[in-house]
Amino acid sequence: MNKKRVGIIGAGPSGLAQLRAFEAAKKKGEEVPEIVCFEKQSNWGGMWNYSWRTGVGKYGEPIHGSMYKYLWSNGPKECLEFSDYSFDEHFKKTISSYPPRPVLFDYIQGRIKKDNVRDYIRFDTTARWVSFDDSTKKFTLVLDDLKNNKTYTEEFDYLVVASGHFSTPNMPYFKGIENFPGNVIHAHDFRGADQYKDQNLLLIGSSYSAEDIGVQCYKHGAKSVTLSYRTNPIGVSWPEGIKEMPLVTHFEDDIAHFNNGETEKYDAVIMCTGYQHKFPFLPSKMRLKTKNNLYPDNLYKGVFFNELPQLIYLGMQDQYYTFNMFDTQAWMARDYMLGKIELPSKEERRADMDTWLKRNDDLGHGHDAVDFQSDYIKDIIKLSDYPAFNIDKVAVMFKEWLSDKEENILTYRDKTYRSVVTGTMAAEHHTEWMDEMDDSKERYLNEPEEEEPEEVKMNVRI
Repeated sequence: MNKKRVGIIGAGPSGLAQLRAFEAAKKKGEEVPEIVCFEKQSNWGGMWNYSWRTGVGKYGEPIHGSMYKYLWSNGPKECLEFSDYSFDEHFKKTISSYPPRPVLFDYIQGRIKKDNVRDYIRFDTTARWVSFDDSTKKFTLVLDDLKNNKTYTEEFDYLVVASGHFSTPNMPYFKGIENFPGNVIHAHDFRGADQYKDQNLLLIGSSYSAEDIGVQCYKHGAKSVTLSYRTNPIGVSWPEGIKEMPLVTHFEDDIAHFNNGETEKYDAVIMCTGYQHKFPFLPSKMRLKTKNNLYPDNLYKGVFFNELPQLIYLGMQDQYYTFNMFDTQAWMARDYMLGKIELPSKEERRADMDTWLKRNDDLGHGHDAVDFQSDYIKDIIKLSDYPAFNIDKVAVMFKEWLSDKEENILTYRDKTYRSVVTGTMAAEHHTEWMDEMDDSKERYLNEPEEEEPEEVKMNVRI
């Protein structure tokens, strides 16, 4: 028999998790399919692969990344730690609980570099179209080699969609916004807070992007930051200079009108209004259609497309857990593709999904959402040999994190947590987060030299 083939679209954290899952099986002596991963960027890492570009990239493709300068983890690293590759193992030292982007990117790369999975990835290659033949039970991918300007097709027995869902902006319209004289962008195109120094800034949205970009701009010198919410405010205790207002109704030049009747003048607007699940390479009948939530419909176990289980989606949920959740999904998907897991009937799958969807609809406070996603991971981790980790302790950390943010949105990143993988307590960072303006890996990992007192400097000059 011909060897089975698996196609993976995307080499971000989810796609890399799938590659790593197959390598783990291979190291145990198991026979694995032929695997090809397609990545439209020139390097792996997905969102963590920072690009200064906005709009379109080198080859005219829409920019995938929504990452920006000065981004630090907004959740404890102990909540996302790989259970088979700890931060201690990677850095050979204890580090703080909230690393900046370059440090997390280095950690992601560290695990994947242990294996030769880069050989499976075709960079600068984008999926243009997917079809499925009901008679052969195979997918055909139409692909563009961007670097060589070449179009070609390949066949696969399984298709893993790991292209993420924080890339295509959801851009609302407000009457009069077209006449706003300042900068108007979506969070997807935000690349750093520097340009907003000394400006009055309006952010429309009330989720993590609005919260983090607002605080980043405040930290880097914005004159004022206003967060405009549709339904509910973020609700933390904001410092002077940051405030929340109800939704904007319309604009008159640089003046925003809010639905409580108040008005205010702004220099720039950032739409922190979320992202769309967008899969232009998939026909409608294979396309996941969902809003951002903790349990998208039509995905059995949050992964297998119910109408066609050979089509696998990774990382499509709204997320508390990230890297370790992608792992549990990828290990389970791998065992299905290896024939070690047999899925129940379509009707049984539908019933299982409905149970989760009902619970999802009834969720209340953030703590309930943490418990929901924790239970989801418990449900799927038992279906593979992914190394177990203490999910209950991670859930406790998530709840403490939520409380820390409510207590002080500016200092929660100075807190430390204990790893459930190694038992190591995180180190305190050498500089408080609000005073740390350098997010480089070198600065983060190395204690800065103490500056000489001013009087010593003066004596040297004399």
